[in-house]
Amino acid sequence: MTSSPDGSATPEADSSPPDRGGALVTGGARGLGFEIARRLVARGHFVHVTDIDGARAARAAAELGPRAFGGALDVRSFPACRAAAARTQRRAGSLEVWVNNAGVLVTGPAWEQDERTRELMLEVNATGTINGTLAALEPMRATGCGHILNVISLAGLVGAPGEAVYAASKHAAIGFSLATLADLRVAGIDGIEISCVCPDGIWTPMLHDKLDDPGAAASFSGVLLRPEEVADEVVGLLDHPQPVLAIPRWRGTMVRLFDLMPRLAVRFAPRVMARARRKQRRYSRRLKAGKLEG
Repeated sequence: MTSSPDGSATPEADSSPPDRGGALVTGGARGLGFEIARRLVARGHFVHVTDIDGARAARAAAELGPRAFGGALDVRSFPACRAAAARTQRRAGSLEVWVNNAGVLVTGPAWEQDERTRELMLEVNATGTINGTLAALEPMRATGCGHILNVISLAGLVGAPGEAVYAASKHAAIGFSLATLADLRVAGIDGIEISCVCPDGIWTPMLHDKLDDPGAAASFSGVLLRPEEVADEVVGLLDHPQPVLAIPRWRGTMVRLFDLMPRLAVRFAPRVMARARRKQRRYSRRLKAGKLEG
């Protein structure tokens, strides 16, 4: 209780977040997905935390509290994505936000990767984004509102040496996202947003095991971001939608310049990768010395 100017007791202001609609996060059990889910809960959303590992998703949801629940989801299956959307609606009463965050990164020249590895990246990163987007659009088109947030990568804006198939899958995801957003506007649907987030390398479990992998050097070529800062930017798009957001923005500008000059980009690729490999080794030494949190 607080006191009013006349000395009488008045109720304290409610500091809890407002009640918002349902949200679903793929790959939400750890890393960036978990941080996004945490922020959605803080905003007042009732969050469906999904992951290929259902038990891990349930533990993550329990950590987030009563506004979250967990479930298994293999984004490669469109029927599974539709079922997850329906479950979110049943538990939360609506589906207002869908975050396509699940992703797979396997590095190295494409000719050294077997067919199953290539298929896995394309199915999770590209087809998974398509499945999630379409599953979310069904209830969102019925209400005329909603926001789909697709976590892409800077590799979706430019070819990344050592990550050819990964980059191909991310190019497919961003191309599909932007074309679908345009289709919505052509259809006269203005209340549904699709935003693509293209971050630099993120210090998540996906990169923890790649410090000594030369094929992953491109992910260390720029700024190594923390999941928390990227999650802030992702959730911020709910208030200020953008079709494409590069993080950091200057890196987005730089890789787009390379994309405009492919001959120059290919010519300088060995030099860029050599510098990136040196940075990668420095991160590895810092981690082993206890100066970088794993």
